[in-house]
This record gives sequence, C-alpha cells and structure tokens, in this order.
Amino acid sequence: MENRIDIQQLEPDAFKAMFALENYLQHSGLSKRHFYLIKIRASQINGYAFCINMHTTDALKQGETAQRIFLLNAWKETGLFTEEEKTILAITEEVTLISQNGLSDETYRQAEQLFDGNQIAQIIMAVVTINAWNRIVISTKKTIE
Repeated sequence: MENRIDIQQLEPDAFKAMFALENYLQHSGLSKRHFYLIKIRASQINGYAFCINMHTTDALKQGETAQRIFLLNAWKETGLFTEEEKTILAITEEVTLISQNGLSDETYRQAEQLFDGNQIAQIIMAVVTINAWNRIVISTKKTIE
C-alpha cells in the first residue's frame, strides 16, 4: 500500500475535534437507528467498504434487520422504511452528493414537516461527519483505529 500521511499522528487536535463531533452526535437526540442509516448510506455512496462493514455490524447489534440493510441502496422502492427514515436518507444522499444539486427545497420542506430545527441540524451534522470521516480515510488510505 502506498505510504501516505497519518493525519491522526500529525494533527491530533483535528482528530480530537472529529471525535468530539462523534461524541456530540452519540449523545444528541438522533436515534441510533437513524444514525446508522446515515452512516451506512453515506459510506455506500462514497464506496468505503471499511465503514460500510463497521456500521452495518454496529447497526445489526443495535437491532437493525439484515433485510433493511440489504435494501438500503434501494430505499425509495421499498416499504421497509418510515417516512422519517426516507427523509433522512434523502437528506443523506443529497448532502453526500452536494455537487449535484445540494439539499433540495422539497427534501428540506419534508424534513420540516417531520422534525424540529434541532433534529434537522443533528441529521445534517451526522451526514457531514460521516462524509468527513470517509474523505479522511479514503484520501489517506488509512483506517481509523
């Protein structure tokens, strides 16, 4: 494997800040089920197998079903996800693929119907955080310990 920088070693304060975001999200009002759906779906889009494996394993331990995980990339075509989950998954996809169109007004309006402002902020921060982790580890070719 190519030898690349170790950001965790070179910039430990940056990693501390990332872990602080993770800690905040773990203790926010965001449910574990929603949190793992965000992490898995964003990691699927980003093509990062390590995170997909880690977060699906964690989700299964938290009671998520294998069937829902198997169908996560086809969530729009299945009735296995609630309206809240579908909205969270739409936000996850639109923010992860932000260069395409960004978070659409339609998805945002749907989120406002289902969640309060704090919950929307937590969802967006969860999406931003998993995307940051994916980008750090993919660009440095290093797994997080």
